[in-house]
Amino acid sequence: MTIDSEQEAQILRYYHVEKWRPGTIARQLHVHHGTVARVLAHAGVVPSAARRRPSQIDAYLPFIHETLTKFPTLTASRVYAMVRERGYGGGVDHFRHVLSLHRPRPITEAYLRLRSLPGEQAQVDWGHFGHQLIGRARRPLMAFVMVLSFSRQIFLRFYLDARMENFLRGHVAAFQAWNGIPRVLLYDNLKSAVLERRADAIRFHPTLLTFSAQYRYEPRPVAVARGNEKGRVERAIRYIRDNFFAARAFTDVDDLNAQAEQWCNGLAADRLCPEDRTQTVRAVFEQEQSQLLWLPDNPYPLEECVEVSVGKTPYVRFDLNDYSIPHTYVKRTLTVRASLNEVRVLDGTAILAAHPRSYDKGAQIELPEHIDALIQHKRAARQHRGIDQLAHAAPASQTLLTQAAQRGDNLRAIATTLQQFLQDYGAAELQAAIEDALQRGVPHPNAVRLALERRREAQHIPPPVVTLPAHLSERDIHVKTHTLESYDKLTKEHRYE
Repeated sequence: MTIDSEQEAQILRYYHVEKWRPGTIARQLHVHHGTVARVLAHAGVVPSAARRRPSQIDAYLPFIHETLTKFPTLTASRVYAMVRERGYGGGVDHFRHVLSLHRPRPITEAYLRLRSLPGEQAQVDWGHFGHQLIGRARRPLMAFVMVLSFSRQIFLRFYLDARMENFLRGHVAAFQAWNGIPRVLLYDNLKSAVLERRADAIRFHPTLLTFSAQYRYEPRPVAVARGNEKGRVERAIRYIRDNFFAARAFTDVDDLNAQAEQWCNGLAADRLCPEDRTQTVRAVFEQEQSQLLWLPDNPYPLEECVEVSVGKTPYVRFDLNDYSIPHTYVKRTLTVRASLNEVRVLDGTAILAAHPRSYDKGAQIELPEHIDALIQHKRAARQHRGIDQLAHAAPASQTLLTQAAQRGDNLRAIATTLQQFLQDYGAAELQAAIEDALQRGVPHPNAVRLALERRREAQHIPPPVVTLPAHLSERDIHVKTHTLESYDKLTKEHRYE
């Protein structure tokens, strides 16, 4: 049972001042007697033996104290098993309750208040803010947070993962927003900063070391289990959760970052500075900004760079999606360089393709010239390409084709007809019409055509305009007019007869 601090104070007052017994306190305050015992135990009060009934566990208390002194984090179930082997016959629930009263309490540690000079230090950390659904992908929403230790100026930027590239992008964006660089950056022991640590022996991530050398700051990890050393960024993340992110509506990550920038430069900067309650964070930051290091002339490259192996199809797989390449580069190893908005595929230094980056899952991002070149190269690819387009535009078409194959129908003719329907009516109408045909148990293009016409008439939409093929339209551009002299000649001859 959970009680508030006011009830805990009442329990302690009735016990020490009014000399009430724990049972009396429990009855009068309408709480469980175990709750009263827990509050007294946390306050360092152990009821005397005269006030409680003798128990068979009393004989095992010296052993329990000795065991918990050596192993203070040993679980109650393990201690219970050890006591049972030594003859204890009580129940496990009562044992857990008694053990909680005798378990040694950790000694409260006192901390010094840490202060830093202007421009000397900033603290960095990631914050997890749930997940974002983008198409079929469920991506983590990560907040990169950097806080200046002196002025408490906050920089906030959201990303869809916590990879090293986004970690460095957050650094560069913070440096540019502040127009300067702190001399020391404090990191938690996250993998983007510290790869391995044994006591004071630390192996930094080599990419972070290269980055810090270019921007001329010192990366410094905090001690293990010493969250107080980076309490400024921890409190900033909590402040972001409560004051910025709670109940906030946004359309995408770009919209969220635009709101975050406005919040950092507005409400967050106008709060009182904890180091000097007579000034705002904005005013103290203006004093600190001149003490920051200047930005280098050559920015650090922030693109993701990975080598990918191309299979038999002209696509490269990157970040859960497929990007098209020229078909002449299949079965090769290529390089993918990606920014937040663009994905480029390179063969050495030659750029083979440039695509807008997708954060979906299982999407095919294609350039028409890549697919057209493959279709011209292999005529057989035309049919498979059409079926692939149908699968993406109208997923129900795969069920219709499967049922049609079981009936022995001509799949090529059906696919060609469905492609024409897709061109004339659109993906949404075709999907609905195919579902209607399947519900009627008629997996045939004629049933799909009838469903499309019914839906079109119900929506009062005119029939689709039929577009002639190119070879027919070109043939009908020039119409040959026939001379009528032959008819005049025939008429003249008939007259003389």
